[in-house]
Amino acid sequence: MGQLKRYGLIGYPLSHSFSGSYFASKFENEKISDCRYDLFPIQNITELPSLLQEFPELQGLNVTIPYKEQVLPFLNQMTDAVREIGACNCIRIRNGQLEGHNTDVFGFEEILSPLLLPNHQTALVLGTGGAAKAVAWVLRKKGISFRYVSRTPSANVISYSSCTRELLASNSLIINTTPLGMYPHTNEAPDIDYQSIGDQHLLIDLIYNPARTLFLQKGEEKGAVVENGLRMLELQADESWRIWQQYN
Repeated sequence: MGQLKRYGLIGYPLSHSFSGSYFASKFENEKISDCRYDLFPIQNITELPSLLQEFPELQGLNVTIPYKEQVLPFLNQMTDAVREIGACNCIRIRNGQLEGHNTDVFGFEEILSPLLLPNHQTALVLGTGGAAKAVAWVLRKKGISFRYVSRTPSANVISYSSCTRELLASNSLIINTTPLGMYPHTNEAPDIDYQSIGDQHLLIDLIYNPARTLFLQKGEEKGAVVENGLRMLELQADESWRIWQQYN
């Protein structure tokens, strides 16, 4: 067995991590014995340098809420996507240098592309965090115009109360990037008028637990095509692994 290669996830809290179980299964199924994946629930992003000192064998990290944006000042290099989006969810560590990537954009584009129909020309992005910015980057790439929706409106963000029936009806692509509806708060959903959803709509929720959030259930009841975030997570995890192994 060669030298141990360690990977992991930083965020807080990490009580319901997808990545930990995913990589544990991957290493077992593919009989990868010289790698391990750990959860690092750091309470502040300023703990990152000491974490790297404590585990010098770290080769790569995934980054989740609330550090996708806060981690940027700690990066030595970053891809154009990370720079433009302002969010990083994957770090490759080589010779003490931290290289920032965004694999959310890869995962989201892969699940979105086969579902798109000609009528999906405009979109509403629910939320304004790091994941929302990755979604927006993909939408721009595909020429789909969009608006951000948030509880806190601003110059470029509309409020949920501004989502009229007409606006919802005319935006046939709606993506939830907020944690509303995530286990254990499964009785929550974004505050939109679901009566305005119809069979021309595509609803995507980046949440994977539960598999059918209340947001998706309400859309499905109105005939919408729905997709959860599980496949996106699998794709972005595999892309992280590809990035980490690129120069090994």
